[in-house]
Amino acid sequence: MEVSEDFTINLRLGQCPMSITIKRKDEEAYRAAERLINQRFNLYASQYSNLGTETYMCMAALDIALSVKKNELRNDTQPFEESMKRMLKTLEDTLAAKAE
Repeated sequence: MEVSEDFTINLRLGQCPMSITIKRKDEEAYRAAERLINQRFNLYASQYSNLGTETYMCMAALDIALSVKKNELRNDTQPFEESMKRMLKTLEDTLAAKAE
């Protein structure tokens, strides 16, 4: 019997249960994401009482999205690539001039 690459898992995000069909190879990432969301949700629910499930979920989403964006900005290699290209061009021009 062949095992399907796709299968359905059940997640609970905050107080919201959901079923989602995913690739088997991605299950660990989905489970880790579920834990992260619930960790942040519970953090905000314990710090700010009576704001409501939707507000806690929004706060958790903003916190996680901000973390992702900060990480992207920290790992932006484009300025370094441009700098390396300029230095390589200068080196090539210098070597070409000396070869003449």
